[in-house]
Amino acid sequence: MSAQAQIVGGWSAYHPLTAQDKKVFQEALHGFVGVQYTPLEVSTQVVNGTNYRYLSNAQVPGSELIYKVIVSIYAPTNGAPHITGIQQI
Repeated sequence: MSAQAQIVGGWSAYHPLTAQDKKVFQEALHGFVGVQYTPLEVSTQVVNGTNYRYLSNAQVPGSELIYKVIVSIYAPTNGAPHITGIQQI
């Protein structure tokens, strides 16, 4: 069973980003301003579409402070992915 194999409705373990994971992150954050987010790992949940939880570094431009956040994104089966939450950890 691969690291990304999972049960429908269950969350996968965090794992390195695939090309598709990176694409979803970039599409959902397109045009987002104020904080720069850099995804490190991702966990996914297959529902009617896919939920993503990206463990990410966050940094305000001009600041040297980098902190960890979870960027939650929902990618519907048909339609554009969008941010559903950002939580500092």
